[in-house]
Amino acid sequence: MLVVNVKENESIDKALKRFKKKFEKTGVLRELRSRTFFTKPSVKRRGEIIKAQYKQKMRDLENK
Repeated sequence: MLVVNVKENESIDKALKRFKKKFEKTGVLRELRSRTFFTKPSVKRRGEIIKAQYKQKMRDLENK
């Protein structure tokens, strides 16, 4: 459970912003969205390979 201590004289907006950042870092929403549908392991692996190829291509372009 996330706890955000509101400091003295701190606006609710700032505290809410800190809460949202913490919540996003935990990755709960990402995990929830990924579990909404099943992806076959072969499809997941293919996606990872495509991502890795893209990242490698970007690194190669950056180093030229």
